[in-house]
Amino acid sequence: MLIRCVLLIASLVFALPGAVGAVSLTFPANATLMRENSVAADSYRLPVSAWANGQMQTLVAKGHITVQAWKLSATGLTSLQILEPLKRQLRDAEFQIMLECETAACGGFDFRYGIEVIPEPDMHVDLGDFRFLSAKRAGAHGDEFVALLISRSKNAGYVQLTQIGTADLPPPGDTQADGPPPEATGHTLPNDLPFAETLEQQGFFILADLVFETGSSRLGAGPFASLKDLADYLSAHPNRTVALVGHTDSQGSLANNIALSKKRAQAVVKRLIREFGASKRQLSAEGNGYLSPIASNLTKAGRAKNRRVEVIITSTQP
Repeated sequence: MLIRCVLLIASLVFALPGAVGAVSLTFPANATLMRENSVAADSYRLPVSAWANGQMQTLVAKGHITVQAWKLSATGLTSLQILEPLKRQLRDAEFQIMLECETAACGGFDFRYGIEVIPEPDMHVDLGDFRFLSAKRAGAHGDEFVALLISRSKNAGYVQLTQIGTADLPPPGDTQADGPPPEATGHTLPNDLPFAETLEQQGFFILADLVFETGSSRLGAGPFASLKDLADYLSAHPNRTVALVGHTDSQGSLANNIALSKKRAQAVVKRLIREFGASKRQLSAEGNGYLSPIASNLTKAGRAKNRRVEVIITSTQP
């Protein structure tokens, strides 16, 4: 078994080429590219710390983003044995390691669902056995970044390779006169009617200006106008009760998405109580996972819309 593992590790160096981008990595001959997502110019929150005390530090990297999922079939390698040859290639290419962690040291469940991961079956992450690495180097046109997420199943190894380069970014000061404006990081409120009137007429209101980090239950700093409107509404109607209901896109399992969506709803409840003095008696929090989409999960824009928190009236008396 030991000889077999040594041979498999050696095969990681003499094999087919990997991604084209910030660096060209070499994968083993038994590796299959399962999926590749690429965007010419966007931003990516790259973890640079483990998850601790309800948060993790991220670096916003901008440029051409390529995300690949690789499957290593019928391998007896551990996650560490898969990672080490790739890490050596990065160091040889003059990348500096920013973060390297394993499973619980990364933050376990919270870390896994605080990062963007290509969904099953193309990428598999065992919550009891995964490793993460992020690295950086200075390129000819700016900083270049790489992230590796390594895990395994009983019969296969999995690698998610994320690369962020700067080649496709416009030079500083360049402007684009034609075409649609860039997509906002948050959402604008879609309702023309006042908050209270909309909530009472349709029975629910999407708190569309809330911003969460992808896969995270951490609510952004704000300020969020919708929370002020909701707090004012509850204050004006002290006998009215509402529920905050979290929703996600369809990436990941239903159980994990329900847990994440409920955590987001709970974060909103806590913010309402702490910053706006809302009554705990009037508030509850639930999570619905991906069971109530309002857009297609087949597109990035649709998934962004589905990741939301709604407030619904639970009172039955006017």
